[in-house]
Amino acid sequence: MDYLIAGFGNILNFHTMLWIVVGVTLGYVIGVMPGLGKGTGVAVSIPLTFYLDPVSAIAMLIGIAKGSGAGSAVSAILINTPGEPSSAPTALDGYPLARQGKAQKALKMGLYASVIGDFVSTVILIGLAAPLASYALLIGPVELCAILLFSLTFIGGLSGHSLTKGLVAGALGVFFATIGIETETFVPRLTFGLLELDEGISLVPMAIGMLAVAEMFIQAGNMTQLDMEAQVMAEGETADDRRVTGAEWRRCLPAIARGSLIGSVVGILPGLGASVGSFLSYGATVRASKTPKKFGTGMIEGVAAAESADNAVVPASLIPLFALGIPGSVIAAILISALIMHGLTPGPLMFKQQPQMVGDLYAALLCASLVMLIVGSVGQRIFAMVIHLPNRLIIPVVLFLCCLGAYMETSSVFSIYLMLFFAAIGYFMRKLDYSFITFLIGFVIGPKLELTFRQSIQILDAKIFNLAHHPISIAFIVLTVLTVVLITRGKRSGSILDETESA
Repeated sequence: MDYLIAGFGNILNFHTMLWIVVGVTLGYVIGVMPGLGKGTGVAVSIPLTFYLDPVSAIAMLIGIAKGSGAGSAVSAILINTPGEPSSAPTALDGYPLARQGKAQKALKMGLYASVIGDFVSTVILIGLAAPLASYALLIGPVELCAILLFSLTFIGGLSGHSLTKGLVAGALGVFFATIGIETETFVPRLTFGLLELDEGISLVPMAIGMLAVAEMFIQAGNMTQLDMEAQVMAEGETADDRRVTGAEWRRCLPAIARGSLIGSVVGILPGLGASVGSFLSYGATVRASKTPKKFGTGMIEGVAAAESADNAVVPASLIPLFALGIPGSVIAAILISALIMHGLTPGPLMFKQQPQMVGDLYAALLCASLVMLIVGSVGQRIFAMVIHLPNRLIIPVVLFLCCLGAYMETSSVFSIYLMLFFAAIGYFMRKLDYSFITFLIGFVIGPKLELTFRQSIQILDAKIFNLAHHPISIAFIVLTVLTVVLITRGKRSGSILDETESA
């Protein structure tokens, strides 16, 4: 605490705070632009820090990562185009809220949830870095496989009216995740001789195609009704449509708390990433709700759950980096080079050799959370002006940004072809009432599940009895079985009630 208090004294000056503001602002703008992503923003900005002092440099880079997470919700809510794949769950309820004239409400809740999730995760980083990182070492491939298997049970809770259609969509997502070079034998799978598919299908063009482009296709075919709704969307009917009410805060606080915790845990575990955290948080909120069927139609709790988890992942992923020198995410891996460049070697010795530097970084991280709230409040007013534009102008611009975002992910036109392919799939899934949410969950979790499953077979020597040495994995397997049974019973009861009511 002494080093942290001294750290505030060291960073609360014009020079350091200026670079924190620059980092958060740059990250916010990067987040709004579809396809850029926090990883790209941080990597490109590392050369800009050569002539900065270590604290200002690292604080600026982390500020970019934090601001990007908050900014990506803006495009997800306003134009149904996630700035990053991890904001895809935000669009599920944020965009319907915008269509109902409640864009300001959704944007504000997204920002507040982002800041709270980021702040809570930063506090966890500061207070529990070493203890939590040591526990994270207990999570090996066997445990991760069980956790990811349990995560797939969220497909049942998010499958909509038909459990069968939800499972089909989820299985289809896992199927597309298997495309590319097989991880163990290096044999190409379903690549059809295309070198662009050797590394698999990127999540960015897929998410942009299924969410944004498919939505634009539907809107283009329904322009008359959309023109009638445009004024409502732009202005809202009451003052409550432009602010978060007390009742909505009471509904969202449990979702924010749950999302902050889920995002922090996901951030600590290496390799999962923000997309897994936001989807898990959204799914947990749907399952905990008394009205799960309303999600996807404009439930503000969905925005709060997704954004709090998304932004909690970044600070939490620094826990294994700072305490053990193990990068827990792409951002953490990129930051290793920046830390070493400025004389900091991640790991336990960093706390012993340069404790004041660590205290300065912690203070800068906390200040970045406050700066994110200020920058986000100002940025929302600027970017929210898009809702005043007619849909006939918005659709071409969104399609252009979608193509640009898909192209910048790989610098290849092939990504645009992929985007259009999955746009067609997303269009027909909407028309046939298949859940594209479960499709994306299956695609996000699929590669990691396959990798950890193969590793688990080797570790367990292909003998199920060796699971006795992995009690954490046993606990999650039991939870998975119980959850499947409960979901199946719930779906059957709901279908019986629906048949009774219709009769």
